[in-house]
Amino acid sequence: MAVVYTVAQQKGGAGKTMLAANLAAALAARGRVALLDVDPQRSLARWHDIRGQREKPAAAISFAEVSGWRLSAELDRLKRNHDFVLIDSPPQVDTDAKLAVRGADLVLIPVQPSPPDIWAAEGTLKLAQAERRPARLLLNRAPAASRLRDTVVADILARKLAILPTVLGNRTVYAAAFAEGLGVTEASPRSTAAAELLALLADIEGVRT
Repeated sequence: MAVVYTVAQQKGGAGKTMLAANLAAALAARGRVALLDVDPQRSLARWHDIRGQREKPAAAISFAEVSGWRLSAELDRLKRNHDFVLIDSPPQVDTDAKLAVRGADLVLIPVQPSPPDIWAAEGTLKLAQAERRPARLLLNRAPAASRLRDTVVADILARKLAILPTVLGNRTVYAAAFAEGLGVTEASPRSTAAAELLALLADIEGVRT
């Protein structure tokens, strides 16, 4: 039975879809991976289409996009046939978001180092708590060093919010890989971004064990 990761965040621009794609690409080297796109913007669907049209094929990743009453049934189907399922949830707390969180083994909440992102994450954290699912914040698109980043991290820790130790930097290689239907571990396996992504996977696995 597959491990399910739901990527959720109510605020746009936090890098939710790009995170789901990069995790899927990295996990594809370890087992059978499926993506479930519940976000009406369909950015993940476009990434998967580009991936399938590449001249040099990338690791196979299954894909589905559903909403409403079909979501739970589709998730159950994907779990039976894959090792990992990544869900890109909608950017608002609605029925689809609740089902996506309910079906997760771990909810990942990307936040940029800014107060509005942290405030927006509160709703997702409350949803995960209501559904009794573990959730972790993830600092994403972060500058190498800044006073604001330090302030935001201090605020997160002071409020005793669960956050993963690995920070994903604000690096152009993420967008460049996404545009090619790849993850950074595939497009630039020796890059700092790829090292960050693999460290993040180790963090995630540590939460589950």
